[in-house]
Amino acid sequence: MLQEKNGNRVLIAAGKTAGEQFKALLPPGDFSPCLTVPTAGEARRLLVDRRFDIVIVNTPLPDDFGVQFAIETAEKQGCGVLLLVKAELLEAVEQQVEDSGVLTLPRPASRQMFYQSVKLLAATQQRIRALEAKTATLESKMEEIRLVNRAKLLLMERMKMSEPEAHRYIEKKAMDTCVKRREIAENIIKTYEN
Repeated sequence: MLQEKNGNRVLIAAGKTAGEQFKALLPPGDFSPCLTVPTAGEARRLLVDRRFDIVIVNTPLPDDFGVQFAIETAEKQGCGVLLLVKAELLEAVEQQVEDSGVLTLPRPASRQMFYQSVKLLAATQQRIRALEAKTATLESKMEEIRLVNRAKLLLMERMKMSEPEAHRYIEKKAMDTCVKRREIAENIIKTYEN
């Protein structure tokens, strides 16, 4: 399902002050809801029940530096992850997280750099959602083709129809009853496989 352009759901794992500062940089029209939590543990609990498009992690967190949390979140949740680290740690952290698709940003970062990074993540997530929807549609079509082919094979075996006759039978039955070919194929399979 495609997400509207506006309304990216954001989770910020950062100390209270930093979390509120980051939240203030994100316009509510584009990023809503925007929740902040102070620890990786609280963020993990929220991620169990809710889906977020973007997760921002300001290292270090009190219960976890944040790198492992960022990697797990990117790999398991399928959301965009922005990891903020001290500038002197940036290169080492980037090497740890880049294979997981985590975007890193040195701290302190300018407001513009932070906002552009979050917008990049939002655009990337939008593109991923579009590709996921397209993939789901293609998988559904492939499943329908498999079912129709299985039904045609059953008609050919049991009713001694040729392949074009079986195909025409399914198409005509679907048209006459105003149902999808998939439903006709499923009914044929139920009838002849029992």
